[in-house]
Amino acid sequence: MNSSHSSAAPRSPHTFRTVFPVLALCWLAVFFDGMDVNIYGAVMPHMLDDSGLGLTPATAGTIGSWTTFGMLIGALTAGNLTDWLGRRLMLVASVTLFSLGSAICAVAPSVGLFGAGRFVAGLGLGGLMPLCLAMVMEFAPPRRAALTTGLLMTSYHFGGMAATGLGLTLAPAAGWRWVFWAGVLPALVAVPLLLKLLPESPGVLLAHGERAKADAVADRYGLPRPTEVAAPAAGAAGRLAAIRALFRPESRWATPLLWLASFSGLLLVYGVSTWLPQMMRASGYGLNSSISFLMVINAGGIVGLLIAGRAADRFGAVRVSAIWFVLTAAGALLLKSQLPLGVTYAVVAVTGVFLFSAQVMVYAATNTVYRDSERAAGLGWVTGIGRTGAVVGPWLIGVLATNGNQSWGFTTFALAGLVGAVAIALVPLARRIGRSDAPAAPAPVAATAGLS
Repeated sequence: MNSSHSSAAPRSPHTFRTVFPVLALCWLAVFFDGMDVNIYGAVMPHMLDDSGLGLTPATAGTIGSWTTFGMLIGALTAGNLTDWLGRRLMLVASVTLFSLGSAICAVAPSVGLFGAGRFVAGLGLGGLMPLCLAMVMEFAPPRRAALTTGLLMTSYHFGGMAATGLGLTLAPAAGWRWVFWAGVLPALVAVPLLLKLLPESPGVLLAHGERAKADAVADRYGLPRPTEVAAPAAGAAGRLAAIRALFRPESRWATPLLWLASFSGLLLVYGVSTWLPQMMRASGYGLNSSISFLMVINAGGIVGLLIAGRAADRFGAVRVSAIWFVLTAAGALLLKSQLPLGVTYAVVAVTGVFLFSAQVMVYAATNTVYRDSERAAGLGWVTGIGRTGAVVGPWLIGVLATNGNQSWGFTTFALAGLVGAVAIALVPLARRIGRSDAPAAPAPVAATAGLS
């Protein structure tokens, strides 16, 4: 049956060109993700100046944390819903949900309803990133997983730059609410394209028992045909088995280190995305300059991802991530100093080069720790547990801002960078210790049982 199917549908080569439609659609989805995440930070100074809304620095930090708390729930539940809906429909649901959240924010008459809108947006945002990462890693050409991940994540920063542009132009001219109306665009633009053009994951199709469809998609995009061992197990039992697999001897010590590195990285990413303009404004920079820093750091993030992806394919994602975290910490400490405006722009840009891609390379490092059948669960939990850092970051900086200690925010970012560097740097050692703890090879039956 397989041979006749192969002759009827010749396999495509597995190159960037053949998988471009998938990469492009995931890029578009993550672009809107980045725009939505950064919109709040880009308009927060205008919202704090709006006496009718009643937003204070303390409630601003709390709302930032509600957004990321929604992301945490979204990231941890997306896997279970994917069992029923598949990755394609879950991506559509995620985009629809964060567009709905943006619409609620646009019409919210009070801080409470605005916070509810950000929570709803967070539910959609949390599910989208691990789904896109898993899709891109599955469809990526051989030995190009880190580069492909880096290319995907450039879209997040282009989205952040788009949000900053809206904050600089639309918010002063028409009011901050119109910036959130712009956040409804994903539902109008991305959803029809995803429904029409995005294929389902071959691994997910196989897990659903659709062997013919799985093989057809794999052949069309030049992927290896999925095997049972590469397919994620469905249902609650499959989910529990996938979580247990993350703590098998070979990865039991590496898994918590990846979680800690992701916690540190996402504390940095969401702390900076939410608070950088207001922190720079409190340091004495003008309103437009303070918002512009968010665009500059995202531009640095794009450059950094292009560099980090290539460097990681050559030197390893773990090594690049550790070095990038250390350089991020150095940049955060420099920003604590009062520097001339031009120098500050340069420091912000260079810090952006390292800050965002340090976290993305943590995702790429999961590829070296987990087997094919564990990749989606591993990524889901690395991003999901990391979201606790995304919750803590905006809240903690909000507390510091309320007490007039914004400058301590930069120290907090530097410490998070150092913790992330140590955690990710220890992953290779943890894997070696795990392999030495694994059952000895002579008994094949025992070895097989350990993998089930």
